Amino acid sequence: MMELFKVSRLTGKPHTMTLPLTERVYGILHKQWKAENLMIQDVFYMLTPEQREFILTGTTPEEWASMFEEDEANENK
Repeated sequence: MMELFKVSRLTGKPHTMTLPLTERVYGILHKQWKAENLMIQDVFYMLTPEQREFILTGTTPEEWASMFEEDEANENK
């Protein structure tokens, strides 16, 4: 297990997420993903969509839920 630190592109807030990978495996996969310009789901297939989104954008599931709640509230006005 490893802790990954990212800053959310949505809110600018720092977050940490635990991923079920070692730092070594993460490094190898991340390098392959970037070098070969692959789809993240093809390289990090063992992770959940939420974990992959965190790698991409630093956005947590809670931030996504909050964003969509705000959108729905604005649509209902």
